[in-house]
Amino acid sequence: MAAPIFFRGAKGIWTVDGATFTADIANYIDEKNSCRCMIFSEDGSKFAWCNADSTFLLDTRTMEVIYDLQQPKVVALKFSPKGTVLACWSNYTVNREAGSGNPNLHLYDVTTGVVKKSLIQKKQQNWEPQWSADEGICCRNVNNELHFFESNNFDTIVNKLHLQKVSSFSLANSTSPYAVATYVPGTQGQPSFARIYQYPNFAGNNAVLANKSFFKADRVNFFWNKIGNSLLVLTSTESSDSSYYGEQGLHFLSKTGESCIVPPQKQGPVYHVEWSPCNTEFIVLHGYMPAKTTIYNLKCEPVFDFGTGPRNICSFNPQGNILCLAGFGNLAGNLEFWDMKSKKQIVKVQAADTTYFEWSPDGQYMLTATTAPRLRVGNGFRLWHYTGRLMVQHTSPGQAEIWQAAWQPVPLEAKSNFTVSLKPVSSDVEQPKVQSAAYRPPHARNSGSAQPTVKPLHDYEPPSNVKKIEGDKTPSKNKKKREARKAKAAMEGENKEENPGSNTVSSQVSDFVSLGDPEVDKKLRSLQKKVQQIEKLKEQQASGKQMEKNQLDKIKTLDGILQEINQLKLGGN
Repeated sequence: MAAPIFFRGAKGIWTVDGATFTADIANYIDEKNSCRCMIFSEDGSKFAWCNADSTFLLDTRTMEVIYDLQQPKVVALKFSPKGTVLACWSNYTVNREAGSGNPNLHLYDVTTGVVKKSLIQKKQQNWEPQWSADEGICCRNVNNELHFFESNNFDTIVNKLHLQKVSSFSLANSTSPYAVATYVPGTQGQPSFARIYQYPNFAGNNAVLANKSFFKADRVNFFWNKIGNSLLVLTSTESSDSSYYGEQGLHFLSKTGESCIVPPQKQGPVYHVEWSPCNTEFIVLHGYMPAKTTIYNLKCEPVFDFGTGPRNICSFNPQGNILCLAGFGNLAGNLEFWDMKSKKQIVKVQAADTTYFEWSPDGQYMLTATTAPRLRVGNGFRLWHYTGRLMVQHTSPGQAEIWQAAWQPVPLEAKSNFTVSLKPVSSDVEQPKVQSAAYRPPHARNSGSAQPTVKPLHDYEPPSNVKKIEGDKTPSKNKKKREARKAKAAMEGENKEENPGSNTVSSQVSDFVSLGDPEVDKKLRSLQKKVQQIEKLKEQQASGKQMEKNQLDKIKTLDGILQEINQLKLGGN
């Protein structure tokens, strides 16, 4: 059963029942239009939001506000993995009388609603603390140092990792032993590098578990798999010689010390990277449009190729048995649903003008939304079944714009598996109309002339099993050689039937036999070479090639050359 969907918009925060598939508002949580952000805990039991007056905590099981944190003007929120701590960040301000900054990062105890610690975090970029999955440690970046706290005790810094000019880090969302990845940009011709450390072993020669250095990196993004033993590092530059939008590179690191570049299957940017829920494979959307979509294993070997298409983002459902490939932004909004077991496409639909999409916790429904202020035209949401059936289509009027949408999460143990159906299902809801006609200039629209045939701009590559192709590479090559030999033999047989005299000519010049006289042998070689050249010209003539006059004259000399060869052989004998 699908979980409720929470919306934030011009009329506050409200919920819609995701199980009944109706767009009716089930319950208003906050009717103020000043709600700035909202967030769920990972298990969905807690919900937090903020408006201009305060920040609130809601228990989703009773739908009652449990705490008013009395914290106004909050800009960003984050729950710890177990939902025991709520982090609130607001814009940094300075107390002019005291001459010091005001704490703007507040960590609240969710069970009591009391502030555990207030800290100063000037920039919103990378503001949020990072926890391990069991909340055993918490980490934040402070002036080129990573500060580590244990058991959510923020009064004591238990450990520090100092790296000169460290710009970003990522703590693996896993249990002990804990791992942390760091990135230090290069300076003065020196390369940038990313490293993996195991907490709390930060000193000594064996402190670094894995290291990868690279040039052309202004910023990086880290992607850990869920068990925290493998890491993908996506490097990006602001601009490059080949592209105004810069260059991207993808690197793989593991806690066992392995590091390598993920080999691209097509030249161009990297649009999206995501780990499979099985933790042993990851998918990469890359290359100039139409983009190529490839699944790699932990050895960075291509496993399956989904071909090319207008895609720039993807998402696995929570169960990992369905993959959605999509193309949003400047693309048409295609949604492709793939069965990961059979590697076959289930269906392809189109959700135009989508700015946000998310799987339902049960893994069978997809929410697509058009949110403001990014897009105000067509503002609303749709609910899709993975078989292509459109369950709900709701368009919001201008005064009730949607700014944010999210499914309510469920605990991990509540996510049950299901059997994937490959049969598309017809929809009871009218599908959105897509204008596919080619553009015609105004002066030609009423001319009555026939509509021109529109050819696709690109030829899309079909999906393929990369491993199977690589495994059959040698047999396929040998098979092609055998077929080529058979074809050649058959062609030679046809030529013999069509030109019975050619066998005689070939036999006369096939093998050179020395006559004992160097001068005669030299002349004989020269004559045989001329015969071979004439034979090639005759083959070209037989295939229909237009011959020049000098070539035709050369062909006529064949009989004389053969007669001269016979005389030389008779004279030599």
